[in-house]
Amino acid sequence: MKGPVSLADCWETLSGHLEGGAPGLEFGSAPPAPSISGAGCDPVTAEARPRMRLGYFTMPVHPLHRNWAETLKEDRQAVILADKLGFYDAFMGEHLTDKAENITNSMMFNASVIAETKTIKLATGTTNLSHVHPVIIAQQAAMFDHMSEGRFIFGVSPGALTSDAEAIGILEQDRNKMFAEAIDVILAIWERDPPYDIDFPNNRFKVSTTRTQALEIGVGFLAKPYQTPRPEIVGTVVAPFSPGVVLMGKRDFHPLSANFLLSQHLRSHWDNYCKGKAEAGVEPKVSDWRVARTICVADDDKTAESYARSGANSPYAFYWSQMYTKMKRGKRLYVFKSHKDQPDDEITLDYVLDHCLIHGSVGKVTDKLLALRQEIGDFGEVVYAGMDWADPALAKRSMQLMAEQVMPRVNAAIGKSAAA
Repeated sequence: MKGPVSLADCWETLSGHLEGGAPGLEFGSAPPAPSISGAGCDPVTAEARPRMRLGYFTMPVHPLHRNWAETLKEDRQAVILADKLGFYDAFMGEHLTDKAENITNSMMFNASVIAETKTIKLATGTTNLSHVHPVIIAQQAAMFDHMSEGRFIFGVSPGALTSDAEAIGILEQDRNKMFAEAIDVILAIWERDPPYDIDFPNNRFKVSTTRTQALEIGVGFLAKPYQTPRPEIVGTVVAPFSPGVVLMGKRDFHPLSANFLLSQHLRSHWDNYCKGKAEAGVEPKVSDWRVARTICVADDDKTAESYARSGANSPYAFYWSQMYTKMKRGKRLYVFKSHKDQPDDEITLDYVLDHCLIHGSVGKVTDKLLALRQEIGDFGEVVYAGMDWADPALAKRSMQLMAEQVMPRVNAAIGKSAAA
């Protein structure tokens, strides 16, 4: 059997977190501006395009003084609300040692909302593969897929929070290589039958049940997912011009472009994904590409400005202060830069808010999303970044307006432009 393409050399720019060791930014030449009919390498005609989906992603990021039990309840309520409003999927972050980003196991969290949701796909955002043996992850993911009857998306990353790595004793190890080895083994488990005999070159994880299996009584089997051949696999892409997205295209892993990136860099992800698909001899699908943005919708611009940015208790300002501080601490301010040589002192919190936050009334947010699509081309899903519910009424209203008013207007405009 031909061995799988390894991810070890390419996944360093894909991360479930933003603090910690990572390579320098790989800026390239800017791609040509796409037309509104779609990204240049998309083979699907404009008339055949599906509606743009609406998704949800939260780390989450809560003020440090908040009670953990209460924020867990709040995060559950947000996913349940997203389901009621028709969001397509919900990604939940995962960190072991971050008091603000305090979901320690995204799969366990998602399991708690299976029975209280109906249609929304529940996604790990991410499962940190360097933290746990791949056999355990493969079996937990397969079980979750069966529990949710296929409403599962497998979001994966190495896990880049350095304090997590220190706490479990892998700080000095190459966690990107651990990740690459783990995903190869997980996929092999799902593809093979007993006794498995998984032994890839230069891979520390060897899996077999040859010596102890008793198949006639069910001993020695590893479970396969509910979905065939496997659940959708998604990776969050943090860096501009990430070479890892090429390999994602080759292996049919789908990119989720992070809300931290300036819009001018987003198209680089799609171009690299198309390159990978071309190398695999497969046509790319716009529906595979998710783009996350930080969005606040209110009934009027004044309310949105206060809650999203200028108010003393703005959860959006708190979120971005956390992200800015963590990026700076981890020497990763390059994520916010418009060009490689931009001085660090130009990257301030106000700069980040100016470039990474969409807020306003329904009409204003609709126009900004259509302008984003005009800038980067078609994408399959806009992913709404969830915040702390500093004001539950405004938080819920923003999600409601996004689902019930903004997205219908966005899709109507897309349909109109496709028909023109």
